[in-house]
Order: sequence, then C-alpha cells, then structure tokens
Amino acid sequence: MQFKSMVVSNHEVSPGYQRIRLTAPRAVLGARPGQFVMVRVAEGIDPLLRRPFGIFDVGTFSPGYPDAPRQNYLEILYKVVGKGTSILSSLHDKDYVDVLGPLGNGFTPGDADEENILVGGGFGLAPLYFLAKDLVTVSAPKVFIGGRRKEDILCVTEFEQLGIDTYVATDDGTLGSRGLVTEVLEQHLSKGNGKRVVMACGPEPMLRAVARLCKQLGIRCQVSLEAAMACGVGACLGCVTKGHDHAENNPSYRCVCKEGPVFDATDLMWE
Repeated sequence: MQFKSMVVSNHEVSPGYQRIRLTAPRAVLGARPGQFVMVRVAEGIDPLLRRPFGIFDVGTFSPGYPDAPRQNYLEILYKVVGKGTSILSSLHDKDYVDVLGPLGNGFTPGDADEENILVGGGFGLAPLYFLAKDLVTVSAPKVFIGGRRKEDILCVTEFEQLGIDTYVATDDGTLGSRGLVTEVLEQHLSKGNGKRVVMACGPEPMLRAVARLCKQLGIRCQVSLEAAMACGVGACLGCVTKGHDHAENNPSYRCVCKEGPVFDATDLMWE
C-alpha cells in the first residue's frame, strides 16, 4: 500500500547511523521480518526515486497526551551515505514522508527442532532485529554481529534486552572478537551437529562467505540482499542478480525486490 507517514522520532544511534519511527496504517503490523518499504524522502523530483529500507520494527505506541488512542508505527534503521539518506536524517517530528510497502518476501524461520542463527553486518541488522522479536516467542535464536569497528556495531543492547545470546566481531578488535564475524560463526557451527538454519543480512562479501560456509557444512541458509532499487515492485528490473543456473548462453536472473530480498542461498550464483 502507499501511505503518508508522519515522523515520530529520528535520532542517531551510532556515528553515521540513524533510527526513524514513522506512523503507519494498521495493515503494516502484518509485515514479515525481511520485508522492506520504499520511502520518498522529499516532495518534488530531487531526489526522483524512492529509497528502499528494511523494516526494523513495527508496533503501537501512545502519543503521550490524555485519552489519545494508541497509534501504529514502523521503524527504519539506516546509514547516512548520500543525498536521500541525508535528507531523511534531517527530518523532524511531525514532518511527513510518502511510503510504499511492505514489499518483497521475508525470512522463513526454521522448524521447531532447528536452531535459528542470525548473522548481520552494519544496518543489515535492521530486518534481523524484527526477526529476532518474532523468534524469541517460540525459540532461543543466536545473533552474530560484525563490523569494521565498534561504531559499526548496532543493536547489541536491543538483542540482549530480548534475552538473546549475542556474539560480536570487529575487524580492528575495538569491540568483541578481532576478525570477521564469519570466523566467529564458523567456530560456533563447528561445535555442534544439530539441525540449524542460518539467516543473514549485510554486505555482499559477508553474505558470500556465510553462504559458502553453510554449503560446506550442509546447513540451510537464507540471505537478504541489499540492492539499489528504483521501483520496488519488479517493474523496472533494475535490481536483478544472477541465479544459480545462470550461464552466458542461457542467462537466468532473480529480481531482488520482487523475488527477494530474502533468498535461499543455494538459489543464487556467488562465484
């Protein structure tokens, strides 16, 4: 659906990263973890295209004045990297944006006898927090968070408040283990042989490494791809990626916005 949304709050959570809360219609409460929204950050034609953002959270809140009915909201976690996100970061309470969504396909958690393992980097943690909130009601997931430095590590407090075991790795060792989050993940996966499903979101090199590791160990893996999107509904085909069966003489592509952004890792070509 397309709707006008009022900014409730918009604040920095770490240098260069912000979290914005927007009012939303009731139907948004039915969004699935891993889905996303397309946001028009300003009126007019500059910037022309909407910006895609994974859904960080949905819920209801009290406006804070007597006898006011509770309102629905959605939250977005984003990194300020260009013109569109810079404009978004400058918005204040009671400003408005135009939103299209929820869009795309979300994660499919493991069965009751499978351990759910979440792996994220940077603002790739956004859909994983939403997913973790759902999972803690039925299972005990584990979360692995990676980043270049401690400023890139987000949502640790939020995950810990959910009672989730959280593991952190930074390239420079300024927080958690020194090294790649996939190295910490591999250590965990090598300790057991129970049924597990890995769900990951973050930069492509991280996703590639997670997919390779899970393939080697025979573990089911889902990945949420980050892609530049123009329409968000599969019309422009500007966000396609190669499928596992792609060949030069027989091209095969997957549309990230419509068929994803969450895919089974075996459905994509990584090398």
